Amino acid sequence: MKWVKDWYLSDIILLALIGVFFGIIFLGTNYVYDVLTAVFAPLGLSQIPNELLLGLWCMPGMLAGYMLRIKGASVLGEFLASVVEMLFGGQWGASTMISGILQGIGSELGFTLTRYKHYDWLGLAATAATTTIVTFGWDLARSGYGKLQLWLLLLFFVVRFCSMFVFGGLLTRAITDLLDRSHVLKTTHTN
Repeated sequence: MKWVKDWYLSDIILLALIGVFFGIIFLGTNYVYDVLTAVFAPLGLSQIPNELLLGLWCMPGMLAGYMLRIKGASVLGEFLASVVEMLFGGQWGASTMISGILQGIGSELGFTLTRYKHYDWLGLAATAATTTIVTFGWDLARSGYGKLQLWLLLLFFVVRFCSMFVFGGLLTRAITDLLDRSHVLKTTHTN
């Protein structure tokens, strides 16, 4: 496993591209979030859009960690995407960077638990799980989730994990496989 001193220019460029690309995607996702919130609010489920889309908002960290296989790539990828979103006028302003750091830490923990040796489905599932746990803990403290009924908490947690696995697991793997086949990445990720 490479340490920060072993970052190559190509790694930094790929990380920056992930950050910019997802920061721009996040701006569009914010509008989708607003529409979904308007749909679910009359049902008393105004937080469901957050759960459905959080996997996408956490995807840069998971993708950066999985592609680059360098310690710290998840945190940096997620943080860069949050900075880009904020600079382009994201609706949550500077607080986006706090979320970016926490989401990146959640992603990084998954790779840490596998000792940076499992860049396969085990690693992706671990990353989806740790990101779900860290971000859910943050929402328990910040968003008042602790006041919700148990069935609603369980629903939110399951929906969030599914979102993390679809975006951070399935889609991350699909994107990486496509980039491997096109010879964009310098290492093979066939696991």
